[in-house]
Amino acid sequence: MKAFSAALWLLVGLVHLLPVTGVLGAASLQRLYGLPITDPNLLILLQHRAVLFAMVGGVMVAAAFVPAWRSAAAVVGFISISSFLLIAWSVGGYNALIARVVWIDVVALVLLLGAVLLNVRRSTP
Repeated sequence: MKAFSAALWLLVGLVHLLPVTGVLGAASLQRLYGLPITDPNLLILLQHRAVLFAMVGGVMVAAAFVPAWRSAAAVVGFISISSFLLIAWSVGGYNALIARVVWIDVVALVLLLGAVLLNVRRSTP
């Protein structure tokens, strides 16, 4: 059960690490999100977003191996995933690639919930 819990943390971490390739530039971001990135301001914001995802993903991956980090990782993960989903659903009208990100985040949220529940279950007598 410990290995399964760690695997869930690792999977959620890897999901957050997927957009890290966005730091490579506009072409990479365009492949990720299906948007032309011609405005340098948008490029800056999206590349910074990729760095932030690297940080969240790193915390999640670390939590797979360092159980003491799991509570903090859970808070960071739930805020990251749920805020994106709420924003996407409230704005709507997103393209197919963003829709794919939405569904990936729904799956990541379920995996994170499972990881947290296994962690709580293990820690209760």
